[in-house]
Amino acid sequence: MNRLFAPVRVARHELKNRLVMAPMTRSRAQPDGTPGELAAEYYAQRAGLGLIVTEGTQPSDDGQGYLTTPGIYTDAHVAGWKKTTDAVHARGGHLFIQLMHAGRMSHPDNTPHHRQGVAPSAIAPGTPMFTLKGMQDIPVPRALTTDEVRQTVADFRLAARRAIEAGADGVEIHGANAYLVQQFLAPSANTRTDEYGGSLRNRSRFAIELASAIAEEIGADRTAIRLSPGLAMWGIDEGVEGPDLYRHLTAELGKLGLAYLHVIDHGDETLLADIRDLWKGTLVLNRPGRPRDQIGTDVRSGLADLEAYGQMVLANPDFVERLKSNAPMNDANRSAFFGGTAVGYTDYPALSEVQDTRFPLSA
Repeated sequence: MNRLFAPVRVARHELKNRLVMAPMTRSRAQPDGTPGELAAEYYAQRAGLGLIVTEGTQPSDDGQGYLTTPGIYTDAHVAGWKKTTDAVHARGGHLFIQLMHAGRMSHPDNTPHHRQGVAPSAIAPGTPMFTLKGMQDIPVPRALTTDEVRQTVADFRLAARRAIEAGADGVEIHGANAYLVQQFLAPSANTRTDEYGGSLRNRSRFAIELASAIAEEIGADRTAIRLSPGLAMWGIDEGVEGPDLYRHLTAELGKLGLAYLHVIDHGDETLLADIRDLWKGTLVLNRPGRPRDQIGTDVRSGLADLEAYGQMVLANPDFVERLKSNAPMNDANRSAFFGGTAVGYTDYPALSEVQDTRFPLSA
């Protein structure tokens, strides 16, 4: 466990420990996509982790999928995020903004322009989505033209530059969880016949072009990507070629010298080991639902350089201190995950507050 708390160099950044706050959608942004008033406090509370990766942040109007998610492509967005990066840096933390294009995981009622969602191909995910009118089926998206795919790469490039203007230490491309990048990877969502569809090399092209463009714009050492090999949800099926696709993608991305690769585990230990062998840089591993007694296992074994955690960090702003002292953890308030007020967002008590309440000091 001690190695987990040791400082580590990640590209140009010296992190205070090997613990990462995983990106988590909170749906508390203002209607125009500017981060909400409490965002700076929320992230700063968790600055004790070595690295914070923010909630998915759209690079364009077309990139939005859910209600009240933040953007990073207007002056207002930049000003809003600057409050958060300043607050995190004031507490000695580091923060990467995650760039997320929802692709077909979108509903017109949730976006500023109310247009049909866009995707590699006109194939609906076959799942409903929450809107202000309640749960509604996600409609069939419009297939991006080849020129529009290239424009989407340009949108990500601009968003990355704007993230740096907002004071972020870097950006993480969201290539996981059934959103646009993974839609290009999966043959169940991508039936294109141009250079972005067909072979596993072609289906990997969009992700590689995104990473290349962003690395060129802001520096490879401020560029990262998150992948979820083997994910099977919302109509995503990567087929029998899936493991080979990720081996190819890892090798190609590895040539760019990115800050880190962030992998979400979905149970293929053989593929994880292969990715570790292929990836010569920093590897962040996220195992959703991992029990507390296994925290630090992957860093200790050398399978990962850093470990990412979501709900436990959401519910415990002093996550690192609780681990160090083997203190109990707060339970997450699941009813307040998305949208709302400070409740279930910035009101989780730190260990010191709990102790002061239970054991008040005598006069």
